[in-house]
Amino acid sequence: MSGHSKWHNIQAKKGKADAARGKIFTKLGRELLMAVKFGGPDINSNFKLKDVVAKCKAANMPNDTINNAIKRAAGAGNSENYEEITYEGYGPAGVAVIVNASTDNKNRTAADVRHIFDKFGGNLGTNGCVSYMFDKKGVIIISKESTNMSEDELMLLSIEAGAENFEAEDEYYEITTTPDDFSSTREELEKNGLEFEQAEITLIPSTYVTLDEEKARKMQLLIEHLEDLDDVLEVYHNWEE
Repeated sequence: MSGHSKWHNIQAKKGKADAARGKIFTKLGRELLMAVKFGGPDINSNFKLKDVVAKCKAANMPNDTINNAIKRAAGAGNSENYEEITYEGYGPAGVAVIVNASTDNKNRTAADVRHIFDKFGGNLGTNGCVSYMFDKKGVIIISKESTNMSEDELMLLSIEAGAENFEAEDEYYEITTTPDDFSSTREELEKNGLEFEQAEITLIPSTYVTLDEEKARKMQLLIEHLEDLDDVLEVYHNWEE
């Protein structure tokens, strides 16, 4: 579940990954495929592939699985023609929702996404209807338990590496970058032995919406059913859970 990188959201995302690891890895494999087609299989020269690999590692995808997926993608040629597509819409009470998908059949994917929006009290909108409410940022999450660095040490290292912002919460550190600085910041932190709970370029809402119990239930179902679609890679929203 995406939206904003608060700790309970990350825990929920990790729990879902544990419960449906095969499906998560399948979707990450498709992202690797598209990244390879974008710029080739060399991780050193393909910045998009490098970022997807970092996302895979944060999801605990084994290195062998990542490498095999890259090799398969490099040999796939034109046999698998997926393209990225973004849908924008509204959930219950006007919650802003953005759906990133990869598909080999736009009509099928659009129909599936529209059906779920309609079923759970939302409606699919036009391109641009809610995207202005989100900022694209690189987000790196580090569990406090995973590092011996003090807060001050990690903050200094992060800022020197190019971070835009550093925040310490109860159980984790949240490091935010611009999209352009994400890769270099992440790589510098990796060189210093840091491990990530999350490392990806994501969308962060500028405002949030709270819901009553019934609308929150529908919103939760909307997110879950969208994420269950094979073609859907990420769901972003501005619901304050």
